[in-house]
Amino acid sequence: MGPRAIDPPDATEATDALAALAAGLRALPPSCGPVRLVAVDGHAGSGKTTFTGRLAAALGGAPVVHLDDLATHAEPFGWTGRLRTEVLEPLAAGRDAAHRVYDWTLRRFAGTAAVPLAPVVLVEGVGAGRRAVRPWLSRLVWMELDAAAARRRGERRDGPELAEFWAGWALAESAHFAADPSRPYAGTVVDGVTGRIAPSTVGETSTTTLTCGLAAN
Repeated sequence: MGPRAIDPPDATEATDALAALAAGLRALPPSCGPVRLVAVDGHAGSGKTTFTGRLAAALGGAPVVHLDDLATHAEPFGWTGRLRTEVLEPLAAGRDAAHRVYDWTLRRFAGTAAVPLAPVVLVEGVGAGRRAVRPWLSRLVWMELDAAAARRRGERRDGPELAEFWAGWALAESAHFAADPSRPYAGTVVDGVTGRIAPSTVGETSTTTLTCGLAAN
């Protein structure tokens, strides 16, 4: 008899997984004033936005900062100053925050996004776990999907009209992670294909494996 097939996680398992992760994040010490700041990092196309949205819901509607709103065409990774002054420093002082939002069509900042003070605030995007941000973090979550697979997923999602953008982005992303990797500092890893969550604390071994359904976004 061959090995028994393993059924994919059902909705109950996925909900339980997110609930367990959310509870663990709430129990962490604050890292940014009264806030537990949690970063979700990974290659573009690895599923960060979808996972972060589900995690925010499991946390009861936790605020989310999308780094795509702070990056620009000219400076895809030049957002650290804006993140610090517009988001991190107000939260650290116990105040609500708000940041400017970059319009990728108009190619300029237009409008703002509110980031209310909350027990847990999520920051998602490529480079969310970079060294300039890590001192502010309670936890770094890494979406485990290699760069080539993530790029193929993103290109399928965005269509051929953005092929030139993806070619340029891939070079910038590769250079960023070569100089400033996030993956070695992740306390929680989420498989970008299966959605499996393997929670642990940096420097400790996790013996628990959770599962969570994950859309390819």
